[in-house]
Amino acid sequence: MAVELPAPIAGYFSADKIGDADTVSRQFTQGAVVRDEGHAYAGREAIREWKTSSAAKYTYDVEPFAISEEAGLTIVSAHLSGNFPGSPVDLRYRFALEGERIAGLEIVA
Repeated sequence: MAVELPAPIAGYFSADKIGDADTVSRQFTQGAVVRDEGHAYAGREAIREWKTSSAAKYTYDVEPFAISEEAGLTIVSAHLSGNFPGSPVDLRYRFALEGERIAGLEIVA
């Protein structure tokens, strides 16, 4: 079953799937913050560098399978598999949206 995602979130996952860090970063507001693996990446340039680094280190595939709303956030549950320690794993992507952009993202197990 396909999950219907808001446009900026769908754009994030589509660009991530093909390894396009520039397009991933453009889904975010200028001041957005991403939190992943204990690190914070603030601003589009830092987000682009984060995605570039992740793609250089690991080959992975992410498949969203559920979406919900919680405390003003859009929560996407996704199955992540690849050549990274702990694969496969189900993760929760906590998106804060601002208009047609992502203002924040936290990725947690």
